[in-house]
Amino acid sequence: MKKLIYGTMLVLALTGLTASAQTRIATVDLKQLFEKYYKTREADTALKERAADFDKEYKGLREDLKKAGEDYQKLLAEANDQAVSTEERAKRKKVAEDKLKSIRESEDTTVQFERNARVTLDEQRRRMREKVLEIIRTAITGRAKAAGYSLVVDTAAETINNTPVVLYTAGDNDLTESVLTQLNATAPIEATKLPEKKDVKKDEKK
Repeated sequence: MKKLIYGTMLVLALTGLTASAQTRIATVDLKQLFEKYYKTREADTALKERAADFDKEYKGLREDLKKAGEDYQKLLAEANDQAVSTEERAKRKKVAEDKLKSIRESEDTTVQFERNARVTLDEQRRRMREKVLEIIRTAITGRAKAAGYSLVVDTAAETINNTPVVLYTAGDNDLTESVLTQLNATAPIEATKLPEKKDVKKDEKK
């Protein structure tokens, strides 16, 4: 629905604006800006680290559950040991039952932890995306106003049918590179470094 509304509004806007000889239209590839902006990569790294922490904690909870399950099986076997008195077996059975109750509570806690972790990561991802897009939009708006453009169109936008909204552009008024340069002007040196390429020939010789 959002894509349909966006496409319809864009068509109407273009139809109205092209009627004026003074209208100047620029384009940007918002997808490229989002992916190549250094703050997007920083946010992605932070998300991955947070996810890794959650995963580590979740695995720890699962390991504790596994160990508790093994302990319960031992307690159950001891409770059924016919070599001890009936009274002792009753005591051991009570201990086993308490252990089982504890395990079930831990299972509920683990399930709730996983659910909360997923919600937390989704919310952090949403906030990150909104924040980054707002910064990008501000940069686009400032550059467009300075250059006297009346409208900026996202060439990466798609319709509800996953087809391009913009079918053709000569690219003469594309602001993508200039906006990206502006956005990454304050990027740390580490953020601008590209991954080192392996020497395939040297590796083959080895």
